Amino acid sequence: MFPEHMRDRWERVAECAESLQEIRMRAGRPAAVMIDGRERFVDTGGNLTDMPPFRAASTTEDLDAVLKHLCQYSLYAFADEIRQGFLTIQGGHRVGLAGQVVLEDDHTIRNIKYIRYLNIRIAHEIKGVSDAFLPRLYDRAGRFHSTLLIAPPGCGKTTMLRDLVRNLSDGNAYGPGVNVSVVDERSEIAGSYLGMAQNDVGLRTDVLDGCPKREGMMMLIRAMAPQVLAVDELGGRDDLRALQTASGCGCKLLATLHGDSLEEVKKKNSVSDFISGSLFERYLVLTKKNGRCEVEGIYDGDGAYV
Repeated sequence: MFPEHMRDRWERVAECAESLQEIRMRAGRPAAVMIDGRERFVDTGGNLTDMPPFRAASTTEDLDAVLKHLCQYSLYAFADEIRQGFLTIQGGHRVGLAGQVVLEDDHTIRNIKYIRYLNIRIAHEIKGVSDAFLPRLYDRAGRFHSTLLIAPPGCGKTTMLRDLVRNLSDGNAYGPGVNVSVVDERSEIAGSYLGMAQNDVGLRTDVLDGCPKREGMMMLIRAMAPQVLAVDELGGRDDLRALQTASGCGCKLLATLHGDSLEEVKKKNSVSDFISGSLFERYLVLTKKNGRCEVEGIYDGDGAYV
């Protein structure tokens, strides 16, 4: 991920690749990494420290060099992604960007320049993370129940969603493999690079990468005839209306939504009508306890524990 002249400094971080979660670089600030949920800092010699090191700030030249390298020295080719505030690179890793926004006359974002903040989020597949919960997501005839995953940020929603997509697509002990279509708006589920999924999302899965959810769902229903439609991070009523249309076309649904509990989500004005209705047959709720993420419970469409 780094230009050759910077790699010596990052060798020790690379040794922690299996537990590395993110790398943050901020102009004028020391580089920070998250390893197994613990924040560490990187000094000029590449050593990991608990305290911000003196005189180890990233420079604007450092950030420019990393960004150019990540874009294969063609920023223009990645202009659409930069405008959205992130890049997806080979391996499915995602790089968040922040800096000065350039607006069009209608206040849409045309570009981000003077990028002075990078957050490299390291993609980790955890195959099998959903296996234990599959029996409660199928009926006795082997049909998948439309399922909504609810969890606070950073609690593994996308990881669980990705593994469920794989299990649905490949088939498992509780149901046969089915055609799954994924609208991967921010390239986090399949981690596509040049259109090719970098993560294992199953052999019967089709991915529409970088497309807004509402438009993407309608495109996939018309073009790919999915049996299950999967999307990440529902944003509000428009996304839910599109899911409602998909459900009316005979698709089963698999989606995620930010929330601390089923009760909290039901109180949100933007989604309460849909959550209280018959759109989803199962709610899989994740929570964080003592710094660890776990499944709090699985509930049916009426909110009863299953």
